[in-house]
Amino acid sequence: MNKALDATALTIGIIGAINWGLIGFFGFNLVAFLFGTSWLARVIYAIVGLCGLYLFTFYGRSGQNMD
Repeated sequence: MNKALDATALTIGIIGAINWGLIGFFGFNLVAFLFGTSWLARVIYAIVGLCGLYLFTFYGRSGQNMD
């Protein structure tokens, strides 16, 4: 598959997970802090969500050789 897309989706997914961890542990939303409640923040949330959905495909490929 496309290694660049995989790496990008994984990076964005990790950033999203860190944001959720900050919300859960400290009640601090990094995206809202940086971008407020603007349309840009909604776009960022949507991109993180799409990357999360894309990462589900990793389960189907987990038994395959990813070289």
